Amino acid sequence: MTDSTHSFVAKKRATKQNKEVVYQVFTRLFGNTNTTNKPWGTLEENGVGKFADFTDKALSEVKALGVTHIWYTGVPHHALVRDYTEYGIENDHPSVVKGRAGSPYAVKDYYNVNPDLAIDPANRLDEFKALIERSHKHGLKVIIDIVPNHVARRYQSLTNPEGVEDFGASDDTSVAYHKDNNFYYIPGEAFSVPDAQDGYLPLGGEPHSLMTKPFEEVPAKWTGNGSRLAKPEFDDWYETVKVNYGIRPDGSKDFNELPAGYDQQDHAAHFAFWQDKEVPNSWIKFRDIALYWLAMGVDGFRYDMAEMVPVEFWSFMNSSIKQVNPDAFLMAEVYQPDLYRDYIHLGKMDYLYDKVDLYDALKLIMQGKGSTDAIVEVQEQLMDIEHHMLHFLDNHDEQRVASPEFASDANKGKPAMLVSTLLSTSPTMLYFGQEVGEAGVEDAGFGLASRTTIFDYFGVPTHQRWMNCGEFDGGLLTEEERGLRDFYQRLMNFSLTSSALMEEYQELHSHNRQHGVGYDDQLFAFSRFDDSEKLVILANFAEKAKGRVTLSLPVALIDQWQLTDGEYALVEQLYAKTDAVLVVENGLGSLQLDVRALDCLVLSLVAE
Repeated sequence: MTDSTHSFVAKKRATKQNKEVVYQVFTRLFGNTNTTNKPWGTLEENGVGKFADFTDKALSEVKALGVTHIWYTGVPHHALVRDYTEYGIENDHPSVVKGRAGSPYAVKDYYNVNPDLAIDPANRLDEFKALIERSHKHGLKVIIDIVPNHVARRYQSLTNPEGVEDFGASDDTSVAYHKDNNFYYIPGEAFSVPDAQDGYLPLGGEPHSLMTKPFEEVPAKWTGNGSRLAKPEFDDWYETVKVNYGIRPDGSKDFNELPAGYDQQDHAAHFAFWQDKEVPNSWIKFRDIALYWLAMGVDGFRYDMAEMVPVEFWSFMNSSIKQVNPDAFLMAEVYQPDLYRDYIHLGKMDYLYDKVDLYDALKLIMQGKGSTDAIVEVQEQLMDIEHHMLHFLDNHDEQRVASPEFASDANKGKPAMLVSTLLSTSPTMLYFGQEVGEAGVEDAGFGLASRTTIFDYFGVPTHQRWMNCGEFDGGLLTEEERGLRDFYQRLMNFSLTSSALMEEYQELHSHNRQHGVGYDDQLFAFSRFDDSEKLVILANFAEKAKGRVTLSLPVALIDQWQLTDGEYALVEQLYAKTDAVLVVENGLGSLQLDVRALDCLVLSLVAE
């Protein structure tokens, strides 16, 4: 590495003036105080959280953690194994439901919410509206899921607005494909549930009246992940069916493509482009769904598996949303780096998961399998879109940081969270329980331990200790868990108030690998600064102290800071536990630091 290769890079001023923090909550788990945790347990046995459990106290504590947006995961009504027929809701067949409580990504009604989450299922939509209002009262913007690629195998909406048909209601099922069909079909064949693997049985083998007859679907539809088999494989997303967006079975497109140069056009230009174009029916359905929730007060969406839906649809969808709410928060899963820029610039996404690059690199470092050198490469590759790459260490799809399969110790997440939060201008995302060290080790039924279940009724032990029977005061946390949450609260709140984090970036790692003393590839240093705030940030990923480390600040940075030779005081911002002196001599800066195990240092230059 040479300093010239990793020279100072000035970031473009971000469009947002402050960092944002998204707090993901799995809605049916968040407020559950039941600690039975029986594998495959019923709602009565294991309990379930409700919209009402997000009390004023709970929401005030979430806000105090340093959160700007709350993502209520699992809100739209999805398939589940529970009898709600008295409310007009058809039962879902257990053979096409994963777990007992069901996957939130097998939506069966986009115009209503999960009845499990309501005190009175008949009043469930009003209970969610009240939650939106409470969230807003506490300064939290509300995000919910839209799952554009697939829906539950049996879709049934009871509260469609006037003129809105269910998905598939007008499909021509005699053909495999039609532009305005909502689904793809396998004419002449009936759907068959896949053969189970590893002894799997629906509901863990518990008898159920609906299992006396097989699930019926004639003709069979393509499965959510694109399987064209009438009898998909067990690892396919067999509980869902794929939505047709006008992509013919041969892969060609049955809709207009965006003209050259539209990657440089704004939302208004994209919206105007589609006004005189005929688009597939599924596009209109999902646009109308998004506008329905916006009208209810929802502030943004998290899009599941957005890369499985054509980018042209996202241009149509997101420009329609921005016409209604220019500040809508739109984040999406896209896991193919070569598609990132298309989905940002053409698809008009605000944010994409930075999973394949930063998350994967940090995970390997935390596990002792990777070097912090990788962070430099990640940041360089994504510098032009860094503001759009949402950072996280934990979410419902990933192993919990504290799980034995990941890092075994939540404290190992501290330096990674420091880097993840402060490295870029992009938003940060936390998953409920992460801030108190939830390990996700229990067997809930469907799925694997190490990830908090999204399929079954269950309690989340560490989170429940913070919840303290509905007091939401951390009263049952251990001292170590309280300390971890305190760290997260300090870090998140600092990220919201620091102006430097929205401006310039200088990586210090490459320079210090050559010129630092005691500096190695378990450390990562960088600077964030603007005219009023100048930060030096250092993370130690090692479980052992590094002792005295001399950090070198290159001439380019000292020039940017307009410092002359002399000594300058630095004050640590998270705990005020460490002060340091920056010595500038011949235009080169250096500071000596006592670096402890898993240390997280945010040092700010004291203004003269």
